[in-house]
Amino acid sequence: MEKILQGNYAIARGAWEAGVKVACAYPGTPSSEVLLAIASLYKNDIQAEWSPNEKVALEVSIGASFAGARALVCMKHVGLNVASDPFMTLSYTGVKGGLVILVADDPYAHSSQNEQDSRHWARFGKAPMIEPSDSQECKDFVKLAFDLSEQFDTPVLLRTETRISHSFSPVILEDRKESLIPIGLDMKDAPKYTMVPIYVRQRRLVVEERMKKLEAFADDFKHNIMEINDSKIGVITSGVSYQYTKEVFPNYSYFKLGMVWPLPRKMIAEFFQKVKKVIIVEELDPFFETEIKAMGYKIFHGKDVLPSLYEFNPEIIEQSIKGKRYKPPVERINAEELPKRPPNLCSACSHRPLFYALKKLGVFVFGDIGCYTLAAGPPLNAIHTTVCMGAGVGAAFGATKVLEGRGLGKVCSVIGDSTFLHGGITPLMNIVYNKGSATTIILDNRTTGMTGLQEHAGTGYTIGGESTHQINLEVLVRALGVKHVRKVDPYHIKETMEVIKEELERDEPSVIITMNGPCMLHRREKRQFEHPYYAVEMEKCRGCGMCLEIGCPAITWKEVSGDEILTEDGHKRKGVVSINRLQCPGCGVCRQICKFESIVPGKA
Repeated sequence: MEKILQGNYAIARGAWEAGVKVACAYPGTPSSEVLLAIASLYKNDIQAEWSPNEKVALEVSIGASFAGARALVCMKHVGLNVASDPFMTLSYTGVKGGLVILVADDPYAHSSQNEQDSRHWARFGKAPMIEPSDSQECKDFVKLAFDLSEQFDTPVLLRTETRISHSFSPVILEDRKESLIPIGLDMKDAPKYTMVPIYVRQRRLVVEERMKKLEAFADDFKHNIMEINDSKIGVITSGVSYQYTKEVFPNYSYFKLGMVWPLPRKMIAEFFQKVKKVIIVEELDPFFETEIKAMGYKIFHGKDVLPSLYEFNPEIIEQSIKGKRYKPPVERINAEELPKRPPNLCSACSHRPLFYALKKLGVFVFGDIGCYTLAAGPPLNAIHTTVCMGAGVGAAFGATKVLEGRGLGKVCSVIGDSTFLHGGITPLMNIVYNKGSATTIILDNRTTGMTGLQEHAGTGYTIGGESTHQINLEVLVRALGVKHVRKVDPYHIKETMEVIKEELERDEPSVIITMNGPCMLHRREKRQFEHPYYAVEMEKCRGCGMCLEIGCPAITWKEVSGDEILTEDGHKRKGVVSINRLQCPGCGVCRQICKFESIVPGKA
């Protein structure tokens, strides 16, 4: 049976066909759909769970593997940074049931804080990595990865990137095949799984011997495919770069790497013998190029013409190989040709009034990863740092240590509910332990919003929609030792500003938790406002633009002329604002900002 599948759904299908029993993840674009697909389509055979962070997800999968089950753990590229601690040692311990780590890179940083290349983790962690180039390979490579994992007693990295994860292509579906590894734990395995120095030294030898075996295997890996056409030019590539290059230069010879680490040395040597000039096409870092040059080969072109920046596409590859410097869209489009439309918070988002309040108070805000990071852009301009999950809490504390007593302004950190449970608990604990005075604001919108409204430990529901224990954020932060915990309704701007001002003056740790502000796109919870929408009385609107400072997409500016120039009291204006009632849920934030009472409740 053949079916058109998105890459991530093909990975989920491959996990099911491979006999996976446990799948864990923390949502992160472009990998999020994999666990959602498993939980919705294969819940009878695979136990799927959202974990508080990627480190925990990998550790749960390690336990499942040691007990004999095949386990899949999914994350985006920066998630592997979080999971790197157990990953690096897992390479030493090896596995029992197959263990595959899906890591999805995000070239061009569509929804990430960096553009890192996860291939380096394979070399660093001494673990094999394979990379599919379409949905069929996404499914097949998952199954191959589990076989490799058990054959070589190693975790296996499966690397995708945005286009492979989210593109659709035909996939041949097959039946599920259960693993033959017996379920159970054996205490005699302690020397293998207990990484104290005496056993580490023994396993280190195993790791090196395994890498030699994997290098030999790479030369026989059937998905390292050599296509000899025009012998004048050959291309070494992988993943989506293969698809793009083949589309633009169909007559070139190709060596498509399915196993990207370790590299197949003998096949690379054979390819260099069969073609006169070799071009290496790879997104992000010159990983292949560096390794192949280290083998002593001279390449015709690589990163000397192809950019290390940007997400590749056929145009970039064609222009670069033909010797033309590729100009990204930001360089080619005149700013006057198209209207600017930066990413924006949704209409009536509970984050908007909170950041408006912080902006008006002149607070330096240490931000974090989530929808609220959009407050860094105009017109709010109310987030001033973003590094990684949980970093804002620790960084704000560090800043207070330097600024303390200098009268150089107030600082705070903001962090979402899901992100707080992911990486914010430890730095908050650190503030208390080290007698800090930083203020942490937890933006509780009852979901993991930025990656698609996934559940987490604070929502009270599992990935399957089952009720479970719900973390009480106030109880949790008090348990960490925070004495001063306040709750605010962010839609009440004046009261919110008063609470923030009070907490910023404290010489002890404090936490402010927003309440009654579930995500406006939430499928389960909805904030019911007093009025269905708001409208503008044009006769009163002075066109001051104050309401535009919140950046609500329901509010638009319109220039006026003729009789519209004057207000009812004779005030001249250049324009007025209007509110789109179809976009306005009636939060009333704009009404609180308007000094001229020109924004009034709409009629149902």
